[in-house]
Amino acid sequence: MDVRFDFTNKTVVVFGGTTGINLAIAEAFAGAGARVAVASRKPDNVDAAVARITQSGGDARGFVADVRDFESVAAAFAGVRAEWGTVDVLVSGAAGNFLAEVNSLSPNGFKVVVDIDLIGTFNVMRAGFEHLASGASVLNITAPQATIPMRYQAHVCAAKAGVDQLTRVLALEWGSRNIRVNAIAPGPISGTEGLERLTPTDDPGGDTAMMSVPLGRLGTKQDIASLAMFLSSSAASYISGAVIPCDGGGAIDSVKSGIEEAGRSLAAASKADS
Repeated sequence: MDVRFDFTNKTVVVFGGTTGINLAIAEAFAGAGARVAVASRKPDNVDAAVARITQSGGDARGFVADVRDFESVAAAFAGVRAEWGTVDVLVSGAAGNFLAEVNSLSPNGFKVVVDIDLIGTFNVMRAGFEHLASGASVLNITAPQATIPMRYQAHVCAAKAGVDQLTRVLALEWGSRNIRVNAIAPGPISGTEGLERLTPTDDPGGDTAMMSVPLGRLGTKQDIASLAMFLSSSAASYISGAVIPCDGGGAIDSVKSGIEEAGRSLAAASKADS
């Protein structure tokens, strides 16, 4: 059964919305009639994303904002508010990741990921709250690492665990304002930088990751976008504080096997070069 969503006259803001999964989310909402604002720290990516959405008939605006910088995030929200009014759907999806064992991970490397993923999510939530419409849907893009410990991913496990708990706390605190807060944890998604970066170099197609997926396929960016639209629709009006995996049933291991194999390959290559 095909499900169609209608977000006509709704305003959607997607942080990190210029590439990958987050761009697909922005495009899906625009295709469903929403006014969509995308924000990220690279001007070229912002311009390209806006052009792509508008060329497909969508109504889009772009803002340059680094989620680590609260003031730039606040300025982006002010721009959206001035143009379109309050925000009906807010998606926080900016993230950073790389493979590293703890013993080779610098304090700055750990901090960078926490700053982007966790502090960045807080900044988007904190700056965005005053601009949210009654009945708004807030979505954080988290990761399986929040609940599944994985070698070479201590920085991401720590940051995303914080994102999950922040999601749950905000659902408690904002529920009385009729604002719902949920999170999506994507599994291995084809055609993404994450899959390319976090799989073995001899497995660019993600076959290693796919072996842990009971449904027998990699996810698509549209799979995540469809879940985002569902959670922001009236069909999900009683769902808040949920962290929902979208991983083909692989919640026990999810992306773990592919990431750890990639990490072992990287470690072996480093030893060979030393």
